[in-house]
Amino acid sequence: MSDLDKNKQNVAAFYEMMFNDCKPREAIETYAGAEYIQHNPHVGDGKEAFIAYFEKMAAEFPGKRVEIKRAFAEGDHVILHCHQIWPDDLEYAGIDIFRLDENGKIVEHWDVLQELPDVSANDNSMF
Repeated sequence: MSDLDKNKQNVAAFYEMMFNDCKPREAIETYAGAEYIQHNPHVGDGKEAFIAYFEKMAAEFPGKRVEIKRAFAEGDHVILHCHQIWPDDLEYAGIDIFRLDENGKIVEHWDVLQELPDVSANDNSMF
């Protein structure tokens, strides 16, 4: 297996564990490197801020889940194209970008979210 494939597997497993399995501490301990730099303005920087944010989210939104639609890897970056499904029929299309260290551990994260619209000017899906 190539390093790029291994990086995609690690990032997907991290995302599944922290979001769907509601185990952000275990996800960080298993898949994050020495540092964790966060670019999402709603989440504090660092591992403990990440854990606190996603533990609170898991408690407040039981049943939330994410479906990874695509994963891309290049160099030390992995990009996920995801469908987030929340309680009360709220859904998002998301792009998550992760940077990994030389050991394949996640050390940095960016994301962009777009709420799925009720009406679209075309018949194509967001995925």
